[in-house]
Amino acid sequence: MSDSNKPDELNGSEQPFVSHLIELRDRLIRAVIAIGVCFVVLAIYPSPATLYDWLAMPLVQHLPKGATLIATNPISPFMVPIKVTMLAAFMLALPVVLYQIWAFVAPGLYTHEKRLVLPLIVSSTVLFFAGVAFCYFFVFGKVFTFIQSFAPKSITAAPDIEAYLSFVLNMFLAFGAAFEVPVVLVILARMGIVSVEKFKEFRSYFIVIAFVIAAVITPPDVVSQLSLAIPMCLLYEVGIWAAQLFVKHTKAPEESEDAAASS
Repeated sequence: MSDSNKPDELNGSEQPFVSHLIELRDRLIRAVIAIGVCFVVLAIYPSPATLYDWLAMPLVQHLPKGATLIATNPISPFMVPIKVTMLAAFMLALPVVLYQIWAFVAPGLYTHEKRLVLPLIVSSTVLFFAGVAFCYFFVFGKVFTFIQSFAPKSITAAPDIEAYLSFVLNMFLAFGAAFEVPVVLVILARMGIVSVEKFKEFRSYFIVIAFVIAAVITPPDVVSQLSLAIPMCLLYEVGIWAAQLFVKHTKAPEESEDAAASS
């Protein structure tokens, strides 16, 4: 057989692979454009300086009268507000970014898998924002009040703006991730790695783990530790309930048939 008559081993596989790469590139570009547009809008209004003022408000409200944050790096007054604006732009554009991810993977999923993935994407986004909002509007005020109550009168508090930004990002990430507990439980249960019954049996151990995690990743004060550990324990119970619901309603057709046959 001549070379011209040999079957092309890559035929039917190369073109789809290239088309997937092109689609991935296009969706990444759309996500980046969405973030860029949000950044430009936020840079015009309310402006990077105002965004940082909003972010610093929970701390500034609890500083001694007349005290302000300081900048020890010459370029910090410019770079830190820009970083805050980029973070705000990403969070504002997150629904578009997640939609692009969903649109890319959805064609390769079965119907029962789509019923699982889309609610998980939406719920994980909502839970992350809920964790960040809970940290900003509730935890920060309690933490800074507690810390200032222990500050000696001979010390004038003047936190550095970069150090404060780092602290805020760590706290946002900690609380945003902690609020993802129900999503983690649903995924583990749906993949068959851990059963719902095991989650129920593990409840008492998780309470201990939640308090250990809170003690490690939050400031060394009781308020912030309780503010993280207690919601984690409550969300664990929500996760157990959600796992039961998702496992029941996202089974593949053959799984449902096998379950019916066995019963």
